[in-house]
Amino acid sequence: MNTLSYKGYHGSVEVCTEDNILFGKVLFINPLVSYEGESVKALQEAFKEAVDDYLKERNA
Repeated sequence: MNTLSYKGYHGSVEVCTEDNILFGKVLFINPLVSYEGESVKALQEAFKEAVDDYLKERNA
């Protein structure tokens, strides 16, 4: 399985050929935190933003 890593968090990488997008979710946390992008670079950026947003909410 392909995964992304950032600040100690891991995220899945999935492909939707029907919509021509990449998507995933941050693994091993609750609640569900998902992200998507139209390229690998966009997916990586969306993943990092999702982790940062999750950490802001958690520390609020």
